[in-house]
Amino acid sequence: MGIHQYIKSLSNLETLVRAPGIFKYQKHSVAEHSFKVTQIAQFLGDVEENSGQKVNWKSLYEKALNHDYNERFIGDIKTPVKYATPKLRAMLADVEDSLSENFVNNEIPSEFRKAYRRRLSEGKDGTLEGKILSVADKIDLLYESFGEIQKGNPEKTYEEIYKESLSTIVQFKDLASVQYFLHEVLPDLLKEKFTDQAKLGEITRKIID
Repeated sequence: MGIHQYIKSLSNLETLVRAPGIFKYQKHSVAEHSFKVTQIAQFLGDVEENSGQKVNWKSLYEKALNHDYNERFIGDIKTPVKYATPKLRAMLADVEDSLSENFVNNEIPSEFRKAYRRRLSEGKDGTLEGKILSVADKIDLLYESFGEIQKGNPEKTYEEIYKESLSTIVQFKDLASVQYFLHEVLPDLLKEKFTDQAKLGEITRKIID
């Protein structure tokens, strides 16, 4: 028992490939995704703070950094599969929670368990920080799918992932950070050069409008 196992396990996140089983030109690991989500969440937090919101930065960083650590136990499951039905999503969440609790009880020293239960629990909740995490997670997924579309990846799954990601982001349009993303960031993404530029632009407009 000891924090050694926790530190050692971080390397496992480097070898966990996101969106397994789908052809991709550029692979992304869970570790890379966690870093990018934290960076994106940090910027979204800046936007919220500039708009007058009070951001709990400790909570935001903890949520963003740790939001996919539990994938170390079950791996990354394709988004369309993971969210196929509420029942399946709930079952997967129960498995993650059980394995996470077992890990905390067996590997984390008792004086730190409360903190790690908090950090490894579901971070996407009704708090401002939880909402920012939900948006940041989907922004990175949107960029990953866009990268494949831009490279001419023939897999139609990436178009579906793009749609699902943007649709989820739009659900949080009451946030100043989402408005900023939709009006200041997304237009620049769509100005990038790629074959299906007009098609993706039309898809985007339909979702946003």
